[in-house]
Amino acid sequence: MTTTPRRPATFRLDDPHVVVMDADDEAGRLTRGTVRITPEADAMAMPVVIDAPQIAARKGFRWGTLFWCALGGLVLMGLGLSVTHLVEDLYARNEGLGYSGLTLAALAAIALVVIIAREALALVRLATIESLHLRALDVLASDDRAGSRAVVHDLLKLAHRNPQLARARSALQSHTDDIIDGADMIKLAERELMGPLDIEARRLVSVAAQRVSVVTAISPRALVDVLFVAAAAVRLVRQLALLYGGRPGALGMIRLMRHAIGHLAITGGMAASDSMIQQMLGHGIAAKLSQRLGEGILNGLLTARLGLAAIDVTRPLPFTALPRPVLSDLAKDLLRKRDGEEAV
Repeated sequence: MTTTPRRPATFRLDDPHVVVMDADDEAGRLTRGTVRITPEADAMAMPVVIDAPQIAARKGFRWGTLFWCALGGLVLMGLGLSVTHLVEDLYARNEGLGYSGLTLAALAAIALVVIIAREALALVRLATIESLHLRALDVLASDDRAGSRAVVHDLLKLAHRNPQLARARSALQSHTDDIIDGADMIKLAERELMGPLDIEARRLVSVAAQRVSVVTAISPRALVDVLFVAAAAVRLVRQLALLYGGRPGALGMIRLMRHAIGHLAITGGMAASDSMIQQMLGHGIAAKLSQRLGEGILNGLLTARLGLAAIDVTRPLPFTALPRPVLSDLAKDLLRKRDGEEAV
């Protein structure tokens, strides 16, 4: 049933024919000529959505950790016993062979200790970068001046080995004693220290995406595509980690890849509304390029998407004062390159 719209009219709130009713109340008992007013919800009186605090998982005895530690200990004991028997057999055959075997075993043990120490230091460095990121977020929310000074101090220690940031470090150190709010100090540190690194990070992601798009477009085998894309992704994440001050080893790379892929999944991944799809449709790739070249561009854009997620994971400071690199800009660079090659 359609209703005739009521003409605009004026009335007084104390008029007996004016009734204030909620939207859920039934209007069947109203008489003819009665004006019904439905009050709107007050935004200040509406309930506020509060994020539920994360409940820490109950810490109990971890049988899985005990199993792997015990198994690792048994494997190490077995290897040590095998090496001992080998050295004894070499001594039984020839004294020179025994000394050679003992020397090689000692060198292998020293190398193993150095590798373990480097992996531990790399994990500590990655944990420091993650801690800096979280502390910077807290300072931005609380505007704590003392906390910002501590974050900037640790950030300068992290970046002191990068000669590219020498001028930026001196400029930032000259402002550490000024009266600046905590959030403004974090933003100043981001502009001074992260600006040059962000430009280089975008270049690394763009180059990796272009390389993947070219190789996967001309490679004859799908296995070659998979291996090259995986190697390019690992290499890109490692380059970004080194750029922002991390020195990941084997365990650190596994951790970074897991965090980057997790961040990629949280931020939407290959959503249909992503700007990447809009770029592809806008440029009419399906009409202008061959199937293999289109697949190459898609692989390149996927690599760029992973690179952007890796930037968020490896960057010591969150994006506040500087714009976050977006996929549409990298897609424009990639498509512009591919269009130029197609024209040639």
